[in-house]
Amino acid sequence: MANTPQAKKRIRRNQRRAEVNGNRVGRIRTFVKRVEAALAAGDKTAASAALAEAQPEMARGVARGVLHRNTASRKFSRLTKRVAALA
Repeated sequence: MANTPQAKKRIRRNQRRAEVNGNRVGRIRTFVKRVEAALAAGDKTAASAALAEAQPEMARGVARGVLHRNTASRKFSRLTKRVAALA
């Protein structure tokens, strides 16, 4: 258990940051799910639009440090490939 005031403050800060970062990750997941739902429905225009919205969200997650750069790049690449494959 934290004994020093500094350690107690760090625990409070970590809890707040974890909540904010969790919300950010959840928001990114929501945008990715919209793309996947459009892909499942076979709607290329909706999938393209959803992908265009998801990409800046993933980039923002990278900038905020909640997603690794390579992870976001891999996810975006795979989604782009799947959208392009829709005929």
